Amino acid sequence: MASVPLADRLRHDNRIEDDSFNVVPAVFPETSIPAGTDASKVAHDVVEAINKSLAAKDYTGLAALFTPCGQWRDHLAVSWDFRTVQGPAKIAVFLSSAAPGKQQQQLIHFAIDASQPQRQPAQASLDAFGKHPCIVAYTTLQSSVGTGRGVVRLIYTGDGTWKIYALYTALQELTGFEEPLGPRRAKGASHGGGRNMKNWKEQREEDLTFTLTEPAVLILGAGQGGLTLAARLKMLGVPTLVVDREQRVGDNWRGRYRQLVLHDPIWFDHMPYLNFPAFWPIFTPKDKLGDFFEAYVALLELNVWTRTEIKSLAYDAAARRYTVTVERTDAGSGATETRTFRPQHIVQATGHSGKKNMPAVPGIASFQGELLCHSSEFPGAQPPPAGQETKVRRAVVVGSCNSGHDIAQDLYENGYEVTMVQRSSTCVVSSKAIADIGLGALYSESAQAALPVDDADLLLWSAPTNLSKAVQVQVTQLEIEHDAELLQGLERVGFALDRGTDGAGLFFKYFQRGGGYYIDVGASQLIIEGKIKVKSGQAIAQVTATGLDMADGTQMPADIVVFATGYQNMRTQTRVLFGDALADETRDVWGFDAEGEFRTMWRGSGQPGYWYMGGNLALARYFGKFLALQIKAQQEGLMPYA
Repeated sequence: MASVPLADRLRHDNRIEDDSFNVVPAVFPETSIPAGTDASKVAHDVVEAINKSLAAKDYTGLAALFTPCGQWRDHLAVSWDFRTVQGPAKIAVFLSSAAPGKQQQQLIHFAIDASQPQRQPAQASLDAFGKHPCIVAYTTLQSSVGTGRGVVRLIYTGDGTWKIYALYTALQELTGFEEPLGPRRAKGASHGGGRNMKNWKEQREEDLTFTLTEPAVLILGAGQGGLTLAARLKMLGVPTLVVDREQRVGDNWRGRYRQLVLHDPIWFDHMPYLNFPAFWPIFTPKDKLGDFFEAYVALLELNVWTRTEIKSLAYDAAARRYTVTVERTDAGSGATETRTFRPQHIVQATGHSGKKNMPAVPGIASFQGELLCHSSEFPGAQPPPAGQETKVRRAVVVGSCNSGHDIAQDLYENGYEVTMVQRSSTCVVSSKAIADIGLGALYSESAQAALPVDDADLLLWSAPTNLSKAVQVQVTQLEIEHDAELLQGLERVGFALDRGTDGAGLFFKYFQRGGGYYIDVGASQLIIEGKIKVKSGQAIAQVTATGLDMADGTQMPADIVVFATGYQNMRTQTRVLFGDALADETRDVWGFDAEGEFRTMWRGSGQPGYWYMGGNLALARYFGKFLALQIKAQQEGLMPYA
C-alpha cells in the first residue's frame, strides 16, 4: 500500500442516489497569454463585439465569439430559468429564442464592470493549479426587464484572437422594482397624517398580523432558507408570511445535539443584507446561530409566526391560488387561533432534505436501551451520574458523515465507549483544508484574498458546473495532500475513504447525494487513536435487546444506539405534508439536470406556484435572490405563472 500514492488509493464514490444527471468534469483547453497583453483592452474589445451583435440581433455572430466548447450559463437574464448551453450553435438558438413575444428577456447591452479595484479585468486561470491562463472580467448587463451582473472568461486562441470560454449572466433587479437600498432607502418620517396616522410600531404590528392584508407568499420553515427568501421578498415589496412549528425562531438549530457548530467558516456563511459581525467566531455554535436568526427577523422586520402548523392546503387552478389554513398557538395562554389565507405561492423551506432516512433493520422494537432513529433526535450526551463515573456505558453510532462523527465525539467526551458503524466510504476533509484550500481563494479574511461576499459568490457560481467540477477535482487533490497524515491514519484503522463523485470531493457529494462526507473538527483523530472504534463495510443483521448483530456474526453491545443515516429527497417531505396528489406534480429536488443546473431547487417545481428553497447558508444567500425575482416577476406579469 505504501508504494501507491495516497490520492490514488482513495477511490471515487460514483453512487448517485437518484436519477439526476452526473455532470462530467470539463477538460481544460490548452491556453497561453502573450507577453504584454492588456487584459482590460481585451475584455473591452470582446464586450464591444457582443454589443454590436446584440444591437443587430445577430445571434449567430454573437455565438461565433465563443470557442467551439464555449458555454453560456444564465440565471434568469436571458430566460426565466437556470440554463447552461454549450457550443456556438446551441448558444445562437438559445439567444434567438429570447426574441420579443416569446415570454423571455431581450438582452440589450453589456459593459465591463471596473467599479471596484477587485473587479478590474485581470489575468487568472481556468483551473486550480494555474496551468490554464485566461482573462476574467466582471460585467454588468441591461435587459428588457431589468439589470444584472455577469462574468466572462476569455482564452487566447493562438491566432491572434480572443474567444469566450465561459460567459455568465444573472438577473439582479427588475426595472421599476429595485430594492430600497442606499439612495433608495425609505425616508422613515411622515407628518401631517392627523390622529389616525399610524406610527412605525403600529404599522409593524399590522403587517405582522395580516389583519388587513393577505400574504402573497407563504413560506414553510424559518431556517436559513425561509428567512433569507423572506428578506429578499421584503426588499421586492412582496407580502410574505413565514410559518414554523418551533417555539422560537432559531429553535431548529438550538434543538440539535449540544456540541454542534457549523463546519463552514463564517465568511462563507453571511446572510443577505446583514453580515455576521467581525468578532464572530470562525465556526458558529448552533445556539449562537439560532440567536442570530432571531435577531435577523427583528432587524429586517420579517413576518414570522412560530408555534404555527399547516392544517390544510388545497390548490385552486382556476384562481391560481392556494387555500391554506393555519393554526397558531399563543406562547403565553396556550390559546389557538385559526386563520385561512389565499396565497399565490407556497415555498417549502423545511430543510435541505426530506424525510428522515431510517434503514429497515429487524428487531428495533426489541432494544432495551436508548435508541434514537435519527441524528435530529439526539439531545446531546450527558456525563455519567455522580457516583457512576466508573460504570461502562457503550454507544453505537450508525453513520459516518458529519452528524455521525459529531455525535460519536460528543458521546466519547462524555465517557461512553463508542463504536461507529460505517456502512459505506466517506469523503473526509479537515476544516483547515476546507477553509484554506476549498474556500480560501474566494472566501477569506486574509488581506491578499479577501473579496466582498457578493463578488465571491458571483465568481463561484459563474463557472459552468462541468468547469466547477473539474476545478473541484484539483482542489480535492490539494486537500488530500494537505490532509495526508490524517487520511493515512484513518486508513490504518480501517476507516473507508473516498474522494467523492468523479474525484470532485465533498461539495459535489453534497449537491448530488446530500451527504457522504465529514469536515473534520476532531473526531478523526479520536478514530485514529482508537478512542472511537470503527466497524466498516458490514451491514447490520438485526437489533437485539442488548445491541447490534452484524452481518459477519460479530455482536456489538450497546446502552445507546443512534442512527445518523441522513435524509431522503426533499420531495418526500412534500408528500408527508400535503399528500400524493400535490407531490406527484412536483419533480425530484437536488442533483443536476442534463445542462448541469440544479434540479427543481429555486426554480419551477412542476406544480404552479409551489417552490423549493433549501441549501446551506451560502446557497440560500445566493440562489434565494433568483427565487424571489421569479416570484416578483410572476406577480407583475413579467413571467408566466407556472
